Amino acid sequence: MKEDRTSLFGIGVTNTTRRRAIRLLEEMIRRYRGRTQSVFFVNAHTLNLADEDDEYRNVLRTADHVFGDGTGVRWASRMRGVQMQDNVNGTDLTREWFRAAAGRGYRYFLLGGEDRIIQRAAKYAAETFAGWTQVGWHHGYLDDPDLATKVILRINRSRPHVLLVGMGNPIQERWIRRHQHQLKVPVCMAVGGLFHYWAGDLRRSPAWLRRCGWEWLGILLQQPHKARRYLLGNPLFLMRALRETWQFHRRRLGNVYSDNTPVPA
Repeated sequence: MKEDRTSLFGIGVTNTTRRRAIRLLEEMIRRYRGRTQSVFFVNAHTLNLADEDDEYRNVLRTADHVFGDGTGVRWASRMRGVQMQDNVNGTDLTREWFRAAAGRGYRYFLLGGEDRIIQRAAKYAAETFAGWTQVGWHHGYLDDPDLATKVILRINRSRPHVLLVGMGNPIQERWIRRHQHQLKVPVCMAVGGLFHYWAGDLRRSPAWLRRCGWEWLGILLQQPHKARRYLLGNPLFLMRALRETWQFHRRRLGNVYSDNTPVPA
């Protein structure tokens, strides 16, 4: 299955709908031949981090699929003349996939968050997605290399089809990339704050607020410590998107006139 891709801040983003993204995920499971495949999601905050850190940008580039999450991504792509087909965020995509693929024999493992968060998230998932088999969960504080090795062995022994990693950006993507060669899991997804929603520690913004593209405001009201990320980060992202758009069009003009055709006055 081939999907359109667009480039944002030098990162290839798969431009598709959530329904087709689910088909892509299941295709990744079917074609698994021993190499763990990674799925990342980028939003305004993620792209701000990538713009400031070349190493993190390169990590994002290694993903098998990067999906666009949120209004900022849609605005940035529209500046370049590309219409994103859907808001493919990890919270909605995971829930919709787990519901659509219930009863197909899939197994999953949860990794990330504090003990109390991941325990409650695991309980919620087991009760909500009965058509999947939960084969384990573990907190996400794996700075000790020995502990990380033990957890990876446990994950591999449980043979999940999907490993959901919720450690926040940029830790989760870097962790997946660092340990990808050790994991024996068809699909590894970086799901950000998903476990906080499943644990009941964080509530989704009202549907009308999400439709307006202001879901971040609902998150900010619940997590005021993220004020810098949104109140400063969102305008900064917009400026960076404008800069990238200008550079993009300048390169296009340069290609048009690279045959030494006189440039119009």
